Amino acid sequence: MCGIYITNIAYEKNEVTSKLGSIGFRGPDNTGYKIIDGISFGHLRLSIIDLDQRSNQPYLFEDFTIVFNGEIYNFKDIRQELIELGYNFDTTSDTEVLIKGYKEWGEHVVPKLNGMFAFVIYHNKSETVFCARDRLGVKPFYYYWKDGKFEICSQLRPLINSKSKVSEEAVSIFLDCGYVPSPYSIIEDVYKLPPGNYMVIDLKSQSKNLTTYWDLESVETLKLSYEDAKENLHDLLKDAVKIRMQSDVALGSFLSGGVDSALVSAISQKMSEKPINTFTIGFDDPKYDESKIAGKFAEIIGSNHRETICGQKDALAQIPTLVKVFDEPFADSSALPSLLLNSITKKYVTVALSGDGGDESFLGYNHFDYLRRFESFARIPYSMRRFLAFFYHENLFKYRADGINSLLKTKSSDDYAKGTFLGFDTLQVKKRNKWFGFYNKFKKSASTSIQRMADLNIKLWLENDSNVKVDRASMAYSVEVRSPFLDYRVVEFARKLPVSFRYGNGVKKKIIRDILSEYIPESVFDQPKQGFAIPLGKWIKEDLKSEIEAELNDAFLSSVPNLDVKKFKKQRETHFSGKSDYTFNIWKLYILARWLKEFNLKF
Repeated sequence: MCGIYITNIAYEKNEVTSKLGSIGFRGPDNTGYKIIDGISFGHLRLSIIDLDQRSNQPYLFEDFTIVFNGEIYNFKDIRQELIELGYNFDTTSDTEVLIKGYKEWGEHVVPKLNGMFAFVIYHNKSETVFCARDRLGVKPFYYYWKDGKFEICSQLRPLINSKSKVSEEAVSIFLDCGYVPSPYSIIEDVYKLPPGNYMVIDLKSQSKNLTTYWDLESVETLKLSYEDAKENLHDLLKDAVKIRMQSDVALGSFLSGGVDSALVSAISQKMSEKPINTFTIGFDDPKYDESKIAGKFAEIIGSNHRETICGQKDALAQIPTLVKVFDEPFADSSALPSLLLNSITKKYVTVALSGDGGDESFLGYNHFDYLRRFESFARIPYSMRRFLAFFYHENLFKYRADGINSLLKTKSSDDYAKGTFLGFDTLQVKKRNKWFGFYNKFKKSASTSIQRMADLNIKLWLENDSNVKVDRASMAYSVEVRSPFLDYRVVEFARKLPVSFRYGNGVKKKIIRDILSEYIPESVFDQPKQGFAIPLGKWIKEDLKSEIEAELNDAFLSSVPNLDVKKFKKQRETHFSGKSDYTFNIWKLYILARWLKEFNLKF
């Protein structure tokens, strides 16, 4: 896990190293810098594989120079293939495999890779810069592009300067989503390379071209028995865990009260000759505490378990870190406990396995239940629902009538899925949805409404919220997190399974639960999952109230582009009075205000 940087802008060495220093937490073990043909290369290294300095970056081979962030889990197989083609190797790192693989196969090396990665390779003879990002966007990739000048980095902060302008379109998107999805960024002329894409910059013609090498394509449902599907998936998951356990430093596993992290931890323990380290954080509020069930899991699988109980002050103390390391406004409040978990984990290990990605592929979220309920509700003719919306809004429903009103007006299952991720209500004065066209194409990727929602869940929320949260929260404390459920083979296999194998008789993640029962009795894990939730709504009304009122003052609110100030103020008052819950909207604006201060920016 590292940080990369490359630019053809004429910065001095001290300017580049200063930029790297601003995100130094991504790679505390070495800072590398080289300038070749007027192009500056920078790299921050967190040593995981081949700890020798010979694997430091930027790494050169013949006419090629690489900076690389991530891990290639199948690099040994690719290395052997290259050896058979006559290549020799000086290191045991995946970086050397990647650069030599690119020399041999060019852009065709990318589909061969199984891993999480963002890398740049410069070829001085052709004067091209080749860039690629992993299939699901586990590793970040930001780039500035204007008039043939480019600047690429793992995070946004080094690309922000005194001339940077906040993108009003991105602010509008953030007001709905609570994050800024690819290919957008919060800064004008700075973009994210979409997951599953590579980009070629031609320095001679001063042009760039993006190509999609992987996506959620239409698939045919596999015709196999449930038992065969379970066995095949189990084998896939075991291999996904096995290749993610390769490390030259200490490795552990996150363990919550959920089935995904429990299964990953159980499989990794089964493969280990000694007890693995597992980590859980609990909360002093029992409504949000999963530490007891996680402790039971650890006892059953035989791991060396470390449990830390946190309180409100511990979580709120992470707010400055959240604003500092996430670079863009990011309003998923589960980032706070994620930061806490990584701060504790770093004391013991450098690499941690996680269960992230299981809910998306195996239909674990509550909104899949809600979609089923909506489909029953949608049998009422749309014209009648529109009438009910008016009647309900004006006469019957006292609180959150705006949301109910919007829900009643929702036409279809696909519109419901869209509303789930963008909100059925909006804080925008003028709804800006043009950006969503990038994601609309995934409506065609599956024949069932629940799979279309799952695909949107992956492309919009997983790639732009969950994966961002995991990367920034772990990197803030120089921890590398690896997620077996994000192995593209697992994702592809899950999409080919009948929905009933994953969501059967109202049971979410059915096939995952049945595999887990081979390690942990179902009676132990068969209970509601709480997730990384915190009582943020309560904190906003109490300890955070005065700070929120100060940050979200009239001057700030009136400056936010496209914000319906009157509507927001009413929501804030309603929340403070305890009549309704507008936690997410208040938190979004609060984080936006803190972000502007952190980066000394204005609208």
